Amino acid sequence: MPRKNSLKLYIKDGYYHIYNRGVEKRTIFEDEQDYKVFLSYLKYSLSDPPKPEDVSKTFTLQGSPFKGVPRLPKNFKGKIELLSFCLMPNHFHLLVKQIDNFSLKSFMISIITRYSMYFNKKYDRVGSLFQGIYRAVLIDNESYLLYLSRYIHLNPLEISKNIASAYSSYADYLEIRNTQWINPEIILSEFNKKVGTEFKKINSYKNFVENYTQDDKLILGDLTLD
Repeated sequence: MPRKNSLKLYIKDGYYHIYNRGVEKRTIFEDEQDYKVFLSYLKYSLSDPPKPEDVSKTFTLQGSPFKGVPRLPKNFKGKIELLSFCLMPNHFHLLVKQIDNFSLKSFMISIITRYSMYFNKKYDRVGSLFQGIYRAVLIDNESYLLYLSRYIHLNPLEISKNIASAYSSYADYLEIRNTQWINPEIILSEFNKKVGTEFKKINSYKNFVENYTQDDKLILGDLTLD
């Protein structure tokens, strides 16, 4: 069963549902650029770090050109794996695996801090953008991984019928896209095991997500975002 999100129990090789939304349920992605910036932060954090010779030695500091080695954001390749995600106008969901014992907290603080700074500067605002730093639920049941990935990929139905084109990892699961910093194989391998008798008539992940009749919220409980 999932553990309470308030505990934030961090363990090696643990699977976590990470989610948060805008303070007072405000919009956190106003336009296409905002979605792409958030995704770029995920990409940088989860991809191979740049080689020293590829880092520009000239950058802007407080509006003025500056020569030197810029301070690069933290990189979590080999420490965090992103299994699935969905970005919605006022919230986001991430399903991740923490490979070591302690990187998840640092990873989330890095992503949320960078995005909040970008957003506040772009829209000339101050103060917190999110409701707290983030919420984390440790998943210790293999079947929950399947239901949680389905719940995450169905979130965009609130705003669009074409969920494969949403800002989510669903297209990667359908092999429409191949994003190098997303790992769908962990979920797909569990799905192929057909955990539980209720999966016997399901012949594809797409069918599981789009045509399965079981209500995920009844199964996931505290894992969903009200």
